[in-house]
Amino acid sequence: MTDKIAKLTLPNGDVIELPMQSPTLGNDVIEISSLVKNGLFTYDPGFMSTAACESKITYIDGGKGILLYRGYPIDQLADECDFMEVCYLLLNGELPNTEEKEKFVKRINNHTMVNEQLTYFFRGFRRDAHPMALMVGVVGALSAFYHDSLDINNVEHREKSAFRLLAKVPTIAAMCYRYSIGKPFVYPRNDLSYAENFLNQMFSMPSHDEKPNPIFVKAMDKIFTLHADHEQNCSTSTVRLAGSSGANPFACISSGIASLWGPAHGGANEACLRMLHEIGDVSRIPEFIARAKDKSDPFRLMGFGHRVYKNFDPRAKVMRESAHEVLAAAGKTDDPILQVAMELERIALEDPYFVEKKLYPNVDFYSGIILSAIGIPMNMFTVIFALARTVGWVSQWTEMIVEPTQKIGRPRQLYTGEKNRDVQPIDKR
Repeated sequence: MTDKIAKLTLPNGDVIELPMQSPTLGNDVIEISSLVKNGLFTYDPGFMSTAACESKITYIDGGKGILLYRGYPIDQLADECDFMEVCYLLLNGELPNTEEKEKFVKRINNHTMVNEQLTYFFRGFRRDAHPMALMVGVVGALSAFYHDSLDINNVEHREKSAFRLLAKVPTIAAMCYRYSIGKPFVYPRNDLSYAENFLNQMFSMPSHDEKPNPIFVKAMDKIFTLHADHEQNCSTSTVRLAGSSGANPFACISSGIASLWGPAHGGANEACLRMLHEIGDVSRIPEFIARAKDKSDPFRLMGFGHRVYKNFDPRAKVMRESAHEVLAAAGKTDDPILQVAMELERIALEDPYFVEKKLYPNVDFYSGIILSAIGIPMNMFTVIFALARTVGWVSQWTEMIVEPTQKIGRPRQLYTGEKNRDVQPIDKR
């Protein structure tokens, strides 16, 4: 809190004084909650200039290309920590020591199985249903099975729900994939790491026991870390808004998954890969580059630039190295689609047009390439995004629940409809 005051002068000459707050990082904030007492609202479509909450979890500086989890740079976390350490950090505020990590992982492992009756849900879905449709329904249905952790005002219940969500969402995600291709569900294994266990549930078969490629596991772990949280984005805001009503955590996370499903939010890496398939061959790249530079052409290169990061996406720097490692390990360096991707990457890093406009490859560009090379189909990309983001949603939900000033979300509106009018009898309309 600061002693700075902003003054708003109204058309009638009245002056309203509004207190200002200074964050530890970022822009000062004008507190406008008192405006309603003066019969005024603000109008801010998309809440692009509105801080809807106070948070200590994630900080982004898009202009400088900075992403911090609890103050730690994302590249350091991706290089020095695994996803379980990052989960502990987001939930607890500090990185774990060895003993704390072992205890945390053990508790996660105790909850990886899902109630066997939950598997019956899948039989009610069509085989060709989008995996995200299954995720929304099945994750939301967890509240029908775990009644012993639905009291949001009980700290032990909140913790139990958090662990259940972190542990069970990968199992459910893998079940969504297996169901879509008609293969049997694979039970989780507590002797495998979080990312390794997920890949094992995705691709292993009862007929043989073959652990996932360590390079794929490492890359998947980094993808989870890089997507774990991203401040007050659309899906996170959805989770907070749903949670402000007192809804149970399983319902809140399901609402976040539904929000993430939107192509403008979680479908960017899928859209990027579709674009690579549209280009099809390296020889066609100049044609599409020319279209991208033509302001009159609606075509846009997907996976380049970012709405938030006006410089290089800090997550992309980590993903770039992983992408090349995975392509080599998968033996797909000769794949024509991935060759298109690598050539586009080279052009974007060298072409003056892209450099001047800072249209660098973003995390979605590289994550799509990695997931494709591992063998994960496009319709599972957003599911994996949801899997990774679950810890961020849970952390944000938990923070919101204990916030002393927390209130039910109730945005206002700028009404532009009809004024008050009388209903006419039907024979006079």
